[in-house]
Amino acid sequence: MTVPPTPLVTDFYQLTMMQGYLVSGISEYEACFDLFFRSNPFNGGYTIAAGLEEALRFLEGLSFSSQDISYLESLETFSGEFLDYLRTFKFTGTVHAVAEGTVVFPQEPILRVLAPVNQCQLVESALLNTINFQSLIATKAARVCQEAGVDNVLEFGLRRAQGVDGALTASRAAYIGGCMATSNVQAGKIYGIPVKGTHAHSWVTAFNKELEAFRKFVEIYPENSILLVDTFDTLRSGVPNAIKVGLEMKKRGQKLLGIRLDSGDLAFLSIEVRRMLDEAGLVDTKIVCSSELDENIIHDLKIQGAKIDIYGVGTKLVSADGEPALSGVFKMSAIRKPGGQWRMKLKKSEGLKKATLPGIKQVWRLYDVEGDMMADLVDFENKPPDFSSGLWGFHPRLETEKMFYDGISKAEKILMPVFANGQIAADLPALPRIRERVQNQLSALHPTMRRLLNPHIYKVSLGAELNKVTRKLREEAQL
Repeated sequence: MTVPPTPLVTDFYQLTMMQGYLVSGISEYEACFDLFFRSNPFNGGYTIAAGLEEALRFLEGLSFSSQDISYLESLETFSGEFLDYLRTFKFTGTVHAVAEGTVVFPQEPILRVLAPVNQCQLVESALLNTINFQSLIATKAARVCQEAGVDNVLEFGLRRAQGVDGALTASRAAYIGGCMATSNVQAGKIYGIPVKGTHAHSWVTAFNKELEAFRKFVEIYPENSILLVDTFDTLRSGVPNAIKVGLEMKKRGQKLLGIRLDSGDLAFLSIEVRRMLDEAGLVDTKIVCSSELDENIIHDLKIQGAKIDIYGVGTKLVSADGEPALSGVFKMSAIRKPGGQWRMKLKKSEGLKKATLPGIKQVWRLYDVEGDMMADLVDFENKPPDFSSGLWGFHPRLETEKMFYDGISKAEKILMPVFANGQIAADLPALPRIRERVQNQLSALHPTMRRLLNPHIYKVSLGAELNKVTRKLREEAQL
């Protein structure tokens, strides 16, 4: 698994702040930090939360090795007292989070940490690295699979991913988002993701004739007989030779599973190939396409009437083409002395673009009478709103905007306890269950919020109590 292997997966200033807190006598003050993001990636209407299991496993195993301490000592920045403090460091906080595979939205906490401020500070960078990237790739995969169809997408991104760890993490997240299999064998071993693949052009060029290459491949792999047909000439060589092999297999009681197109005008070629296969009686032979695909290209191919059954998506999926990073942040919302009263904290940036929300919060997901997701309401954990009748929700940043929600059939908490007493405190579902959750969540989201272009905005509102306190603190911050 791609669990951060050491607490040194952090930014240098986290450690200098920790030492500063220790010197200042506040390192054991309890703090609340929220992990949230400011905008959906790809100009889309939603984000898929992913990476939680690996984030929790990092917290559970967090400790400084003697080699870690020696390295920090060599930097000549940290005192002996601070290094001794790190030698016995453990994460003892509590974590609440949305279930992995949950559809989430900007401005709402998707993970909440309550712990001594030093502990919160140390884990910030690793949590963001883990959850930001996996959520980004899972969201990209969900968008691709919405266009191609779930169980119609193979993830082929290993060779173009950002390093070996990036490829492994991307394979996990892509499977969660809806891809049916990966080409990455290591991901198959570690995560149990189905592995799939065909053959490369080099298989064809290694033989004297294309037909010879095809015959040998299906002889060795009759149960994985997908032939790459564009090495020389797709319509005049590749497909006719594949049809010959397919008919030979048919006589032997076997079946040519598919042909793969990897270049050219995929819409035109797929239509022609489908016609040729059907005329030859190979109506069950699938057409697999690759070649720099993403959700937008797949959308256009379908509009053009392409006859494609399975899509191999690589570079643009694992590199999150169009959105280099998720805008996730980790911000303090409250702090208190041990045994003292909480003091709410917020950040008030110019124009409120980067403003944060104070207090220990919960997110309630509201459903309408049809069972569809209506909106998310953020308010204080210890002051749940009254959902028995309609209620007002307030914009997180624009203080003059509010909306009345009525017809609420159900309101459920989505931040649940997942870590306590130094260990994981929740069941961690297998990847197929997380993958299924994504599809169930998306089906409860209105189609207008799932479309690629100009999606309808899903509302995230503040409850009355949180709105009141937030406005008050923002006004006081002006003084």
